[in-house]
Amino acid sequence: MSERRRTVIRAEDGTVSITGPSAGPAFTQAVLDVAGAVLTWPVLGPTGLPTAEIHDVGQAQQWLWAVYGEHTAAAVDALAPGTPAAELAPPERPTALAENAARLALGHWASRWWPASYLDGIPSLEPGLLGLELAALTHECQQLLDESGESEGIELLEEHLDALDPLIRWRRSLDPPHQLDHMLRLIDDAADNAGLDGEALRRLRSALEQDHHTPTATPLDVSELFVRQRAFALAAGGLRTATDRVIARGSGTNDWCRFPPGFVDASENAVSWTAYAPGAGRRIEIEVVADIAAPAAGVHLAAEVHVDGGPPSRVPLSRQDDVWIGGSDLDLSSSTTPRIEVGILLPGFDPGPGADDRAVREAVRALARRRLSVAATPHDRTASHPAPFLAEIAAAAAMEEDF
Repeated sequence: MSERRRTVIRAEDGTVSITGPSAGPAFTQAVLDVAGAVLTWPVLGPTGLPTAEIHDVGQAQQWLWAVYGEHTAAAVDALAPGTPAAELAPPERPTALAENAARLALGHWASRWWPASYLDGIPSLEPGLLGLELAALTHECQQLLDESGESEGIELLEEHLDALDPLIRWRRSLDPPHQLDHMLRLIDDAADNAGLDGEALRRLRSALEQDHHTPTATPLDVSELFVRQRAFALAAGGLRTATDRVIARGSGTNDWCRFPPGFVDASENAVSWTAYAPGAGRRIEIEVVADIAAPAAGVHLAAEVHVDGGPPSRVPLSRQDDVWIGGSDLDLSSSTTPRIEVGILLPGFDPGPGADDRAVREAVRALARRRLSVAATPHDRTASHPAPFLAEIAAAAAMEEDF
């Protein structure tokens, strides 16, 4: 099958698949729940039309033609169960709805999988700023969505109203991003449609009524627009005594799928462990660099420790300053060098260890660095480097100061 063509298949249970690029691990997929279906784009692959898993063909017909074209929409409606349709050519150029949907899905991916890392020099994205842009994109993509999808956009807007005032100031600056005015007008329209009101929204409406081509006289320091947590001392805890003998040390696996976003620095080197010999005993101590936004109390990560390929044991971790730390006694032979494997998880959230995706995680880090580079050089953006999110522009502006 060519990269541009799609095959439509209806299963015996009535669900319909529109095939597309093969998917990798969850953190390389941009996923969007739409009316009657789930759409998926590969984050690391070329942008284009998504793969679709359609569970309600009737609902999906409200947007299928506008994303895949009339021929594909007709094929989905007419296809008999178990029969693949002929390969179908999508529109020569993605429609505006398809492009907006891909951007919305990528924004949701960034809110979940952006590889923020102090160790790797990849700044986090301001959640309020990203949330408002997602709310605006959700409103722009309302043809795709059912009531629950539209409600999610309104909830994002209500949750992040505090970020509106900095955006209004940014709009009045000497050189605001070109998409900012359009985004704010979408937010105003979405709020109006939902019947939302409040001081922040009234200030937005007043600002939009004014001439946005009249900037402030002073250039704006974008890095100061949003409250950012810059202090990150990396002060590790100390559980051992000076007389403990080190018998082994190493790095653990930082599997992003095993804990929610915002808990652990995304670096491959964020997890470290040391095995000690305190007298005749054996003990392991584990340190994990926390994400800047990691919860300070109430929720606890755990380390999963395998010794010489044996069954796993759990070591509770607690947050202390900017690290998660914990320790446990080990059952080791004193005459051998142990083979120890350590992974990090959140009990109750963990889906289980996946494949060793270190190379794929590095590809995601490389993607984030490229996007930040484009965000930092607005005049160099091309079709192959689409407009970054406002949160990426703000993060790029703050990189030098933060890192």
